[in-house]
Amino acid sequence: MTQQESQATEKRFDRIRSFVLRAGRTTVGQQRAIDELGPQFLLPFQDAPLDLITAFQGSTKSKILEIGFGMGETTAKIAALRTQDDFLAIEVHTPGVGALLKLIGENQLTNLRLIRHDAVEVLEKMIPPNSLDGIHIYFADPWHKKRHHKRRLIQTPFVELLVTKLKPGAYLHLATDWHNYAEQMILVLNAQTALQNTSTNKVKVETFTKEDAAKPDEIANEFKPSLEQLGSEHLGYVERPSYRPITKFETRGIKLGHGVWDLVYRKK
Repeated sequence: MTQQESQATEKRFDRIRSFVLRAGRTTVGQQRAIDELGPQFLLPFQDAPLDLITAFQGSTKSKILEIGFGMGETTAKIAALRTQDDFLAIEVHTPGVGALLKLIGENQLTNLRLIRHDAVEVLEKMIPPNSLDGIHIYFADPWHKKRHHKRRLIQTPFVELLVTKLKPGAYLHLATDWHNYAEQMILVLNAQTALQNTSTNKVKVETFTKEDAAKPDEIANEFKPSLEQLGSEHLGYVERPSYRPITKFETRGIKLGHGVWDLVYRKK
C-alpha cells in the first residue's frame, strides 16, 4: 500500500470505530490476570505488520481473528473446542481483556492471543494481507436509533478492509440479535463481489422502508438500501454453526422471543 493509499484509508475510517467507550471497573482477579498472563498472551499494538506465526510461538495452525470479544466467554469456549486453530482476539475494554486472560489461565488455553486496541487500527496496521483463515464478529453494537446507524461497524469501507485480510477460501462469520442490523449486514456483504454468502435461503427486507432508501445520486456517509434492494430477495442467514456457543445473554433473549441471525461468507 502506498503512502497516499494509506492516508486515504485512514481518512476513510476516521469516523468508524469498532467500539463504544464505556465505564467499567476492573476487578482484582481481572487485574491479576493482566499482570500475570498479559506478558504471555496480550500483544501490544504496533504500527507495523504482525508476524502471526511468531505471535503464536511458531504455530502454523489456521489463524482466526475475533473483533470485539466482550468478556471473552464465547471466545474461550471456541478456542477450547477448536484446538486445531489459533485465535487472535481484539477488545478495547480492560475488564473484558482481564476476564478473558483469567479464562485462559483457568482453562490452560494456549491458542489465544489478545490485543487491547481499536480493531480498525489493528486491521489497518498489524494484520498482513491474505493472512487470516477466518474472522468472527459477534453481536457488534447495533446502534438502534436511525440517527446513529452511521456508527455501525458493518459498512462497505470496513468490509472491503476485512476482505483484504482474508485468504482466498477463508470465512467471515457474523452474528447479531438486532434484525435491522442483520438486514444491513446482508445487503452490505452480499454486494461485496469478493464474498459468497454460504446460505441457500432467500429473504426479503422487512425492517427498512422506502423512506430509508438512498436518494438518486446521493453520496451517503452511511449505509442506505436502494429501492431495488428493498424490492428483491437476497441470500440470507445460516443455522448457528456448532462451534459458536449460545451465551447467557442470548438464551435470555431467545426465551423472550428475540431472534438471533448468523451469517457466514467465504472469500472467493
